[in-house]
Amino acid sequence: MKSQDIAVVGILLAVGAIVRYLSLVIPGPIVSNLVIAFYCLAIILVIPTFTEVIGIGVVAGIVCALLSHSIFPPANLISEPIGAVICLAMYRTLMGRLSVSPAISTLIGTLASGISFVAIAMIMVAPSILTKYDTMGAFVIAIVPIVGLTAIANSIIAQILYVPASKVLSRGKA
Repeated sequence: MKSQDIAVVGILLAVGAIVRYLSLVIPGPIVSNLVIAFYCLAIILVIPTFTEVIGIGVVAGIVCALLSHSIFPPANLISEPIGAVICLAMYRTLMGRLSVSPAISTLIGTLASGISFVAIAMIMVAPSILTKYDTMGAFVIAIVPIVGLTAIANSIIAQILYVPASKVLSRGKA
């Protein structure tokens, strides 16, 4: 990865971390995760290799785990690399075909991250979940709207920011 690409990824992850930190005022076992929007945007702008995207996902997972009040923060260490890989795969499949490929890639990446986070939390902290919810089904019903709305918000953010960010980056290459 070129130094300019590393800088883009670093800046976008830092912005995501700041937004994540500010979101900690919202109570709940799972809150929206805008870090995903920023790492997806970084992936879409840089188009890293598979190994590099795993690294981006791991760094994002560490940020999310450290800045969290969710039910099981370590799940981010797995869910964020999954979301990053899915985002890259979707974008590579769609780039050049659809003008909304950043939005779709971010939407699917966020859903992959959110669903894997929920699944990991359900496996690792089931007793804790059952102290707050009557059944695992009730937990899933409470969490699915959060994951879905986060995916929609992240896809809108990534699509809106993609155009100006890609123009700024293309100017730097001239």
